[in-house]
Amino acid sequence: MSLFTGSAVALITPFHDGAVDYTAMTRLIELQIASGTDAIVALGTTGEAATLMQDEREEVIRFVVERVSNRIPVIVGTGSNNTEDAIQKSRFAEAVGADGLLIVTPFYNKTTQEGLLAHYSSIAEQVRLPIILYNVPSRTGLNIKPETVKKLVRSCENIVGIKEASGDISQITQLAAICPECDIYSGNDDQVVPILSIGGKGVISTIANIHPEAMHMMCKAYEEGDTEEARRLQLALLPLQQAAFCEVNPIPIKTMMGLLKLCDPEVRLPLVKPSLEHYELMENTLREYGML
Repeated sequence: MSLFTGSAVALITPFHDGAVDYTAMTRLIELQIASGTDAIVALGTTGEAATLMQDEREEVIRFVVERVSNRIPVIVGTGSNNTEDAIQKSRFAEAVGADGLLIVTPFYNKTTQEGLLAHYSSIAEQVRLPIILYNVPSRTGLNIKPETVKKLVRSCENIVGIKEASGDISQITQLAAICPECDIYSGNDDQVVPILSIGGKGVISTIANIHPEAMHMMCKAYEEGDTEEARRLQLALLPLQQAAFCEVNPIPIKTMMGLLKLCDPEVRLPLVKPSLEHYELMENTLREYGML
């Protein structure tokens, strides 16, 4: 059974004066649930997990799980380039009531495909929660091959899917062909409908932070057989998606959320404010969509 189908928001972590802003986080969670979002992913790339200290990470996980209160699934990013660290993070998320885990491939020290098998198998043995693999080679420098995903899904009962952000449709199609039991989620907002068309289950979306209804409705329309409406939404959202990735994620999405008064646009170093040119692009794009 799929951990979720449809649109999961890759939730930002709002900051104010350097600290996690739990008032804003409450507002964002309630907005997502009211807008039909199908699941919440906390502490992924968009959530700036890499710059949170351990105590902050744990408090964010507790807070999101408690605030959502079983209304929709909560999936927590627990990846690391240190296998034991990923195990400890995953155990904590399980202990406080998360519904699933999103685990990125190791980065920097990276590994081989055999290393990926050992890494993920070791984590899967230590937790019971469903695990979604996360493939984003543009950030990690490491691509998880379809054959490796197939071996993991078939050897580890709780490895159930993958967030595919490689951008390589040919690779994703190959995975769908050789391992149909693997739930595939688009990791790129501009590839949702193509991935749904080969049997994908949905998207883990950055854009859903500012337009949750549209991302949810795109997936729902496709699931209900209205492929024309899903296609229309995919294409209509393209300029918004392009603006949201004009600089390193999550700089643009937080900037746009600041413009929309959803939260402060604050990011943590080494991330910085966008250039004036990109700021104006984002502002103009939001105006064109009638959101400002």
